[in-house]
Amino acid sequence: MAAVLLFHHALGVTPGVRDFADRIRLAGHTVDIPDFYDGRVFDNLEAGVAHAERIGFETILERGRATAEQLPTDLVYAGISLGVLPAQMLAQTRAGAKGALLFEACVPASEFGTWPSDLPVQIHGMEGDEFFAGEGDLEAARALVESTSGAELFTYAGNRHLFVDASFPSYDAEAAESCVRRVLSFLQGIF
Repeated sequence: MAAVLLFHHALGVTPGVRDFADRIRLAGHTVDIPDFYDGRVFDNLEAGVAHAERIGFETILERGRATAEQLPTDLVYAGISLGVLPAQMLAQTRAGAKGALLFEACVPASEFGTWPSDLPVQIHGMEGDEFFAGEGDLEAARALVESTSGAELFTYAGNRHLFVDASFPSYDAEAAESCVRRVLSFLQGIF
């Protein structure tokens, strides 16, 4: 079974993030969720993003790196929205990575060097999400898929951000269920 290191989105480790991780655990995988916010959870994206900016994105990346160093190297790195930054950075730069799961965000691979040619990745996002589709993440995901044989992009109908978090109003049960099924298939294929 896979060992997944899941990084939370800008709202923190919400009950919905825990629920999402639990759905992966039910299939027998382990999922660690570090809390970059020391227990703080936000009700809206503006407040969560403002908090992340106060912490600093470099600090978030460093906290991700420090967390990973405490764990074995054969991990699948996963991130939701803001959490994609440390997940993608570690997947691209830490030796031994088994895969990457990027939810609702993707940065150009060049941000962290190059994508390892043998590293599988799944990217999930809504086609009308103002952050995923409107800020270049969808284009970065498409470029990654075009340049890497083990890359898959799944887009879902709708315009919601954080559609996998059942504790947030933008949750989409149907899309989240489809996403989880694809994630479990991905993890089974790796291990």
